[in-house]
Amino acid sequence: MTSPTEELFGSGSATGRLMARLDWAATPLGPVQSWPQSLRAAVRIVLSSRYPMLLLWGEQFTQLYNDAYSALIGDKHPGALGDDVRTTLAEGWDVLAPLIDDAMATGVASWVPALQLLLDRSGYREEAYFSVSHAPARDDDGRTVGVFTVCSEVTEQVVGERRLGLLRDLSVRGDGRTVDVASTCARLVEAIGGHRLDVPFAAIYLREGTALHRVACTGDGPVAAVLPDVVVDGDPAWGLWAAGGGAITEVHGVAQRMTLPAGAFDEPAATAVALPLPSAEADQPLGVLVAGVSPSRALDEAYRSFFHLLAQQVAVAVRNARAYEEERRRAEALAELDRVKTSFFTNVSHEFRTPLTLMLGPLTDALADERHPLPPEQRERVDTARRNATRLLTLVNSLLTFSSLEAGRARSRARQVDLPELTAELAGVFRSAVERAGLRLEVDCPPLPRPVALDPANWERIVTNLLSNALKHTFVGRISVGLHAHPTELRLTVADTGIGIAEEEMPRLFERFHRVDGARSRSHEGTGIGLALVGELARLEGGDVRVASQVGRGSTFTVALPWSALHRGTDDTAAASDLGDTARAAAQEASGWLVDPGRPEPAEEGSPGTLPDDGRGVRILVADDNADMRAYLARLLTAQGWRVDTVGNGRQALDAIRRDPPDLVLTDVMMPEVDGFALVRTLRGQPDTRALPVVVLSARAGADAAVEGLDLGADDYVVKPFTAADLVARVRATLEGARRRLRAPDAEDDRPEPPRSTRPAGAAPSAAPPATGPVGGSSAGAATDSTPSLTGTAEAASAGATANPTPSLTGTAEAASDPAPAAARTMDAALSDVGPAVLGHPEAGPRRTAAPAGMPTAVGVPNGHERASVVDTGWSYPSAATSTWAMRRDVRSSLEALHVHPDVVQDLLVAASEAFNNAVEHAQQPSRPEVRVRLQVGAGTARLTVRDFGTWRDRRSAMDRGRGATLMNAFGDVRLMSTASGTTVTIERRLTDDQG
Repeated sequence: MTSPTEELFGSGSATGRLMARLDWAATPLGPVQSWPQSLRAAVRIVLSSRYPMLLLWGEQFTQLYNDAYSALIGDKHPGALGDDVRTTLAEGWDVLAPLIDDAMATGVASWVPALQLLLDRSGYREEAYFSVSHAPARDDDGRTVGVFTVCSEVTEQVVGERRLGLLRDLSVRGDGRTVDVASTCARLVEAIGGHRLDVPFAAIYLREGTALHRVACTGDGPVAAVLPDVVVDGDPAWGLWAAGGGAITEVHGVAQRMTLPAGAFDEPAATAVALPLPSAEADQPLGVLVAGVSPSRALDEAYRSFFHLLAQQVAVAVRNARAYEEERRRAEALAELDRVKTSFFTNVSHEFRTPLTLMLGPLTDALADERHPLPPEQRERVDTARRNATRLLTLVNSLLTFSSLEAGRARSRARQVDLPELTAELAGVFRSAVERAGLRLEVDCPPLPRPVALDPANWERIVTNLLSNALKHTFVGRISVGLHAHPTELRLTVADTGIGIAEEEMPRLFERFHRVDGARSRSHEGTGIGLALVGELARLEGGDVRVASQVGRGSTFTVALPWSALHRGTDDTAAASDLGDTARAAAQEASGWLVDPGRPEPAEEGSPGTLPDDGRGVRILVADDNADMRAYLARLLTAQGWRVDTVGNGRQALDAIRRDPPDLVLTDVMMPEVDGFALVRTLRGQPDTRALPVVVLSARAGADAAVEGLDLGADDYVVKPFTAADLVARVRATLEGARRRLRAPDAEDDRPEPPRSTRPAGAAPSAAPPATGPVGGSSAGAATDSTPSLTGTAEAASAGATANPTPSLTGTAEAASDPAPAAARTMDAALSDVGPAVLGHPEAGPRRTAAPAGMPTAVGVPNGHERASVVDTGWSYPSAATSTWAMRRDVRSSLEALHVHPDVVQDLLVAASEAFNNAVEHAQQPSRPEVRVRLQVGAGTARLTVRDFGTWRDRRSAMDRGRGATLMNAFGDVRLMSTASGTTVTIERRLTDDQG
């Protein structure tokens, strides 16, 4: 038979079994047998529930509870069973007592969510939160004798939401939009200081060099007093240096260092953590975050995870602040650069105006002088100079206007104008150019219903730039100009049926210096500020500009000015005497773009030139999109006895070449449709034009541009501005080289690629294997890529060309010495100070006369018991730094054709380049504007001779620093001879022996 105790507590729960064994007779409730039925029923309800429940019964508040509740009170279980709750929960009774008393007094149940309680259940005074309900418990007579307590712990939810709130505040405070990093850190610690329940104190240290510097901390009291300002290598204070290396460090004994009330119950903080602030480099944190640990919460895994997130949030904010600070500094630097640039443009533009005035004035006077009229030829030259000086003045004025707009100094000097009449007149200035281009110009500018006031100079620039842009990009159809009044604004429209504008280009259309890549146009000339200037001037006048366009259909630009902007005070003192000059200059420039697209301009017949043997019959094709430049080049080349055809771009040049190939192409680089580099690339890619000589003209100065042109296969690269003599000399040399290549039909254009050097640059030269194979044949092939000398005569070159192209290795000097004596004397005179042509053993063989420049020869000479072959070839180049590339190309080709070891080739090229650069740099007032190079190979030795025709100028090049002689001596034996007529540098290099 089951006892009453077993029957009441026999629910099977652990707490029930403990209650069954408890001596209840020793408690205020007495023996179980004496319990009233209402108490028994209440106990059964508590034990059968899986929700935390506590039953308080009687005046002593005796406790009876279930398994779920026992987990909430921790170490207080099981001692709390049958004991007074006021003893068990003494630390939190001041919070619970009012709720329990109210339930017993009123008999009404209560519900309190997230009630904060102080619990000492885990060995420390813990901050805990419970959602609690208190309901009255009645005896058999219906009297309230106890309380049912139903509760659930919500500590993790409450603390977690609070910590998330701190992280959210940090993201707002540390958004990186503060002035600097220090201000961001101050905002971060201010946010942390508002959450002292979780982070009693905090400090941020950032790495500066090899030290950690404190940049912010919470409060100005004990925290700032005990934390160090700077932490250096190895300092163990607060674990900062270890954390700076990437380790999370716990700091104990904080209460002994400072007294700081913390946590939910203002107890001293005893522990802190030092956390690294992660950066992009894992082993180099940004700094360290020191954070205090609440004494009311255990430093468990959840708390550690929170600190980790806190450090990450601080690090992100610091990184963002640094990025923003760097961006701001860059923006300030760019703004300063922009200001300096604007100031430079303004000053330079002003400085340009004085010399331009002194150019335009005399030029205009000379053209208008009726008492002393210029001859037709001189008048044409002066008129060309005046037109281009006017164009330069227009460009200077545009830059000056744009710089003033950028600097905010531009003003609109408004005055009353008849705007329809002014607009029609400005459009009429372009009528001739538009009609010459085969287009229709439609102008619709009816009278306006009210007067308007604006700056007529600004309006002229707006209309002029829009019309110039339309004419440049329209090839068929019409250009329309309209000015119409609308209810709220006045609209100027310039529409065309041109190429149109792609949608992706529209957002950048009015950006300064922006140009649409690959857009078809009549000319590649321009600065890219025309449309940007239109937008800026429209805004200066109080309006705006917009565009509608469709690719292949055309574009419509609309300048809209509100009526309110057109009714303002006027400046009647504004001068208008030069109104229209800008439009006339732009129309004149546009006329220069117009060339018959179907055929080249007729060739000009020249008078007999200075080359009676080869100048007659030469035809040169000039490609340039500038009409004045085409005319100038045509006059210059025609004067040499050559016939000249001119075209306006690369596409027209290709068409002209297909119809009637010229003897030489002289092309500009920057041209519409097909530019100069694309033209060279196309010519070199077609078998029938691969050998066509091409000389490139460009305003793109610098070695990179020259290398690009020469790498594509151009025979020469001439930088603008150039002198007439220099250009003629380069064209003549290129023609001479082409003529000699035609006379060497057996040259090896498709010879195998020689091995390349694998020795690192600057390493000592290594012994090379002896040359093998038919040297003479290879040397002939090497000459095909050279730029031949102008020395000698056509007959001499012809004689040289008739020699056996692959001479025998055992031939005699007499058998190979076919070159004409005149040509030999010319080369010997140029290199008279070099010595015998036969290298290695000059006394062993006959004196060898030089072949015509550019024509390699091979002869047999004694060399001990062997027969060695000799190559003797020379070239002449314009005395310019850009000629170095052509020289290197020619020397490399000749040496590689002889199968000279790549390391030796590289050594000789370095030495030759230094000698050539010295000749260009130091030759003062040369009698001939050229540098001659001679290559002789034989008897296991190579000799390079570089000669200039000027007096020595002892001036060290800024790029050289005096290392040229050192480099030359490092790669060969060097001799120098300087005379009044020039300087000759001779470099000798053994082909089989190491150089010291």
